[in-house]
Amino acid sequence: MQATADRPRGGVRPADQALRRAIAHTVAYADVFDYPLERSEIHRYLIGETAPSAEIDAMLEHDATLGTCIERTGDKFHLRGRAGTVEARRGREAASAALWSTARAYGAWIATLPLVRFVGVTGALAMSNADPDADIDLFVLTQPGRLWLCRLLVLGVVRFAAVRGHRLCPNFLLSTEALALRERNLFTAHEIAQMVPLRATDWYPKLLEANRWAGDHLPNALASHVGAARADGALSRLATAVLSASLFAPLERWEMRRKIRRLAARAAREGGSVAFSESECRGHFAAHDVRVLAAYAERAALLEARLG
Repeated sequence: MQATADRPRGGVRPADQALRRAIAHTVAYADVFDYPLERSEIHRYLIGETAPSAEIDAMLEHDATLGTCIERTGDKFHLRGRAGTVEARRGREAASAALWSTARAYGAWIATLPLVRFVGVTGALAMSNADPDADIDLFVLTQPGRLWLCRLLVLGVVRFAAVRGHRLCPNFLLSTEALALRERNLFTAHEIAQMVPLRATDWYPKLLEANRWAGDHLPNALASHVGAARADGALSRLATAVLSASLFAPLERWEMRRKIRRLAARAAREGGSVAFSESECRGHFAAHDVRVLAAYAERAALLEARLG
């Protein structure tokens, strides 16, 4: 039979090779978190490629080369030899169910604070893949020019939660005038795509739009809408207006300088991916993102020998 333009003699279509690699890499990234994927999750978080679900399903079922890299246990796909992650995911889903009620309760409280514009869950809990003692990671958008006073209010809720045995970690606060993230890699793209809003506001779609670059890594993953926004209560609007007055600008600057000194000293001791300014407080200490990307790179390199 004569070779066709889209399927060279003795080989496979470049599109097939690209999709096979994307599927394998997607499963490998999730493996860093001991998180086997369902078919729909492979489609949603497919790395670097777009393809119809039916095309992905066909390759999962029939592609022999891909079968040398990944296998299925029940309805979950994982790297070969990693079937134990299926049970690990089940256990974490059960633990996450309990944490979600806590996250929603405190998230709803934080969302009503003055100067808060949006609250979302990130990290392991966003994927319902948290251990029972995991932190509840929160992403908070704040009123411009009042990020550090907003952080102070949020920490009041964090300390109240700690007294009751709940671990909230608002490790990323961002002003609504600086929505485009500076860290632009696969890890951060996942954080954006996996984020679970705890209250619908107009700012979440704006955050997604400002970070369309994440689609270069995860073209299928960005949500198109999050439902109707809810207005702030009258008391919250009044408090925000008062705290936004120029009278409180010196207090904002004082709190910013005070906390940046402390956080910078901690970063010098612990390292990590951190950034502190008038419009950003990113306290990802201990370089979790760097370790994740390094572990993913190791898995991807091992797969290349099999993928050809």
